[in-house]
Amino acid sequence: MKADTLPLYEKVADEIAGMIASGTFRAGERLPSLREVRARRQVSMTTVQESFRLLEDRGLIEARPQSGFFVRARSPAPPAVSCPCPEPQPVVTDALMWRYLRYVATSAGETSFACATPAAELFPARSLNSLLAQVMRRQSGLLADYGRSDGLPELCRQIARRTLDWGHALSADDVLITNGCIEALNLCLQAVTQPGDVVAIESPCYFGVLQLLESRGLKGLEIPTDPVTGMSLDALDVATRSGEVKAVIVVGNFSNPLGALMPEEHKRRLVSMLEARHIPLIEDDVYGDFYFGRERPVPAKAFDRSGNVLYCTSFTKQALPGLRVGWVAGGRHHAQLQMQKFSLSYCTPPLMQAVTAEFLAAGGFDRHMRQLRRTLCRQVRETLAVVQDAFPEGTRLAEPQGGFLLWLELPEGADSRALFDAALAEGIGFTPGPLFSPGDGFSRCLRLSCGHPLTARREKALRRLGELARRQLGG
Repeated sequence: MKADTLPLYEKVADEIAGMIASGTFRAGERLPSLREVRARRQVSMTTVQESFRLLEDRGLIEARPQSGFFVRARSPAPPAVSCPCPEPQPVVTDALMWRYLRYVATSAGETSFACATPAAELFPARSLNSLLAQVMRRQSGLLADYGRSDGLPELCRQIARRTLDWGHALSADDVLITNGCIEALNLCLQAVTQPGDVVAIESPCYFGVLQLLESRGLKGLEIPTDPVTGMSLDALDVATRSGEVKAVIVVGNFSNPLGALMPEEHKRRLVSMLEARHIPLIEDDVYGDFYFGRERPVPAKAFDRSGNVLYCTSFTKQALPGLRVGWVAGGRHHAQLQMQKFSLSYCTPPLMQAVTAEFLAAGGFDRHMRQLRRTLCRQVRETLAVVQDAFPEGTRLAEPQGGFLLWLELPEGADSRALFDAALAEGIGFTPGPLFSPGDGFSRCLRLSCGHPLTARREKALRRLGELARRQLGG
């Protein structure tokens, strides 16, 4: 966009950003107050507030209670690019996984940084309760109807409209409604693999995907993954030449646990490479709506012209965790997915679909997400600042451009398994790194969820976790 056509608040933000880049304002220095900027630029207070909010979203400044706005310190050094085992490995759930899942199900509380979900109070419960009552009054027959196996037509239409921004919109007929994203991923694996097949995965990889591979008798081939830009396409290129890999699973937008954002040109290359080799790409885009910048990053599916990309996502993490509504666009595998959905769970509850459709159509979802993104961005920045201050020197972490997860790499000598046990003994939870590998990798790594506001009690727990990590290293 040309400078003369930019909104005024963006012009003000760009001017301040330029002063930060030139060193006029240095890291840690206080910026002029909102009133001072308003007076100097002769603009409205609303314009100045929007400008500072945009600078916060860009990660250039931060607000400090009762003190004003300050230039943020330089970003921390990210973790190293992973160097996983070059051979396919079977996935076997060990005792650590079961201890972790038991903890999440029964004991996670205010001092837990384990669950990858926003806090309950950040969801629009009042709006959804009202919508649920309205839908029940108008469509009371939904409780007495199984509904269509492929999904409520109105919900499919609402979803299709949301893909217009991709530049390659889907039709309602391309959409299959599922019980969350995990069911969508499971259906995709069932459609394109057989037991014993090899599936290329990110390294580290979300443990829920690893459990799906294990349940289907599949082997995981870990591909080196950059904490900033995602899966290495050069490594994937080599790995997929032999024909052994039968599918690839990627989280291109703010991956779990890294928070990596694959550049658009990488997504184009990824789609083109796998299309040429007839290897299905299963894309998990459940974090795509949690962007901190101006625009939502497009998924790899936006560049799919042959139907080779099976796109999976849901509304559960954003606004509707209790409704468990997800969807998949399976491309040329769509008919097979429909048949599998019918035999696996028949349908997603029609009432839950109707509420989701109403929430989308009325604009409630987008309004909620605008606020939620700002809140999560602030929580990520606040958590990151505490980690930098409280954890051992030499700790590396990626600063994500979206999502609400932080991936930490502790210095040599650390053991996240032992740290997990020590933290649990004091009521503090996190997700240990080894859960994100089919082997025994990432022993020095851990994932922190920033989905909850950083209250004084949570900050104290986080600082205590850093102290436990320092003690483990002899500090």
